[in-house]
Amino acid sequence: MGVELHIEELVLHGFAAPDRHRIAAAVQVELARLLAVDGRANLLEGPLSVETVNAGAFKVQANAKPQATGTQIAQAVYRTMKREARVVSMASRSQRGTGGRQP
Repeated sequence: MGVELHIEELVLHGFAAPDRHRIAAAVQVELARLLAVDGRANLLEGPLSVETVNAGAFKVQANAKPQATGTQIAQAVYRTMKREARVVSMASRSQRGTGGRQP
């Protein structure tokens, strides 16, 4: 099974404009790595479509290289995607009547 991930827009505040392409490239590389290593098993039991992923706020060292910043961003995005996938999976199981907890 393959994984297809489409990021239409990556919004970053507080970063130098010339670094944007290197940050975006690092995000892409790290997300691909995470999905290859861990993602298929932990993310997807079925299709997952998420309109917006808010990876939250995080601190980046003032002298951090764009590649390190992109890696950190990708890891935050991936953690959020995993949480979203768990919520979708739990809701799906509850609707099917298997694996869901009933009050």
